[in-house]
Amino acid sequence: MARLGGCWAFLCRCFFQYETPKILLIRSKKVGALNRLVQALILAYVIGYVCVLKKGYQDTDSVLSSVTTKVKGVALTNSSQLGLRVWDVADYVIPPQEESSFFVMTNLIVTMNQTQTRCPELPSSSTNCSSDKDCSAGFVDVRGNGVQTGKCVNFSDSARTCEVFAWCPVETDSEPPNPAVLANAENFTVLIKNSIQYPKFSFGRRNILPDVNTSYLRNCIFDRKRDPHCPIFRLGDIVSEANEDFQSMAVHGGVMGIHIRWDCDLDMPESWCVPKYTFRRLDNKDPDNNVAPGYNFRFAKYYKVADNVETRTLIKGFGIRFDVMVFGKAGKFSVVPTLLNIGAGLALLGLVNVVCDWVVLTFMKKSNLYKEQKYSYVDDYALVSTSHQFHLFL
Repeated sequence: MARLGGCWAFLCRCFFQYETPKILLIRSKKVGALNRLVQALILAYVIGYVCVLKKGYQDTDSVLSSVTTKVKGVALTNSSQLGLRVWDVADYVIPPQEESSFFVMTNLIVTMNQTQTRCPELPSSSTNCSSDKDCSAGFVDVRGNGVQTGKCVNFSDSARTCEVFAWCPVETDSEPPNPAVLANAENFTVLIKNSIQYPKFSFGRRNILPDVNTSYLRNCIFDRKRDPHCPIFRLGDIVSEANEDFQSMAVHGGVMGIHIRWDCDLDMPESWCVPKYTFRRLDNKDPDNNVAPGYNFRFAKYYKVADNVETRTLIKGFGIRFDVMVFGKAGKFSVVPTLLNIGAGLALLGLVNVVCDWVVLTFMKKSNLYKEQKYSYVDDYALVSTSHQFHLFL
C-alpha cells in the first residue's frame, strides 16, 4: 500500500506541475561563438540552399509534352543480291510514325522470292533426320519456319532435314553484313518537334524557338557549341555525342535515347526557357555478355507474280531506334511555399538553444553551476505553508 501511495503522489506531482522558460545569460566566448555559429549554419541552409539553390519560394509544376519526328536522307547501295539501289525515307524508316520514337534501318538480311510451298527445314537438333520416321507430320517447332510434312529430305549433300510447309526458301540464319549495308545512314537528319506545357501556370513552349524562320530551319544542324538550339540533328552526331561509334552500332543495331530537358524559371523572361539536349545509348552493350546484341525485327513485302502466286521478300532489318524522352520542371513565385519555408527556417532556429544547452550542461567545466542556475524548483504548497506560519507569528 505504501508503494502504491508513493506512485500516486509522484503522478500527482507530475500532473500538477508547470514549466516556464527561464532566461539565463551566460557570458562566455566559447558558448557565444557556438551560438552564433549554429545560427549562421541554419541561416545559410535556409537562405542559401532552400531559398536560393532549391528556390523554395516557388510553386512548381511538371512538364506535359508531345513529340513528332521527321527523318530525311538518301543512300545508294550496290550489292550482288539487290543490285544498284537508292534508299529513301519510305524504305528505311519503319514504321513511318511511332510515339516519341523512330527507327532507322541500317543493315539487313534479305530472303527474296519466297512462296508458300514445301522445302527442307534448316538443320538443328530437332529437324535433323535420317528417315521419314524421324519426322512427325503436323509438328510445329516454335523456333522453326513451318509445319513438318512427315518427310525426310536432303538439305545439302551432307545433311538431311525434315521437310516443312512454309515460306520457301526459308531464311538463312546468318550474321548481318559488316560493314552495314546502309552505312551512309549516319548522314541522315531528323527534325524533332517538341511542344511542352505547364498547365498550372498556363505556360507553353516549342523547341522551335520564336526567332526561328524557315530559311534558318532549312540550313541549320544541331551543334553543341555553335548551334545548340537547332531542332535538326544528324544521326551520326547523336551517336557520337553518346561516345559511341555509328558504324559499329549500325551492324547489329541498338537503342539511343534523346533527352530533352525543360527546366524553366517563370519569374525570369520567357526567352530564358529553352530546351537542353543530351544523348545516351540505352541498350546493354556488355562485351562479356554479347548474346543477342543490338536491335532487329523482320518484315515482308508482298506481291503477286504472273501466275497469281503470292510471293514475298522477307527482310530481317537491323537498325537504331531513337527514343525521345522529355523531362522538366517549372517554378514560379508563390506566397504559400514561401511562408512554409520561412516557418520551417524559424523552427530550425529553435534548435540553437537545444544545441548550446546540451554543450553547456554536458561538456563545460562549470556544468553543475549552470544546472543550478538554469533549473529552479518552486513548491506552491511550501510557499502557502510558510506564508501561513508567518501570519501566525505576527
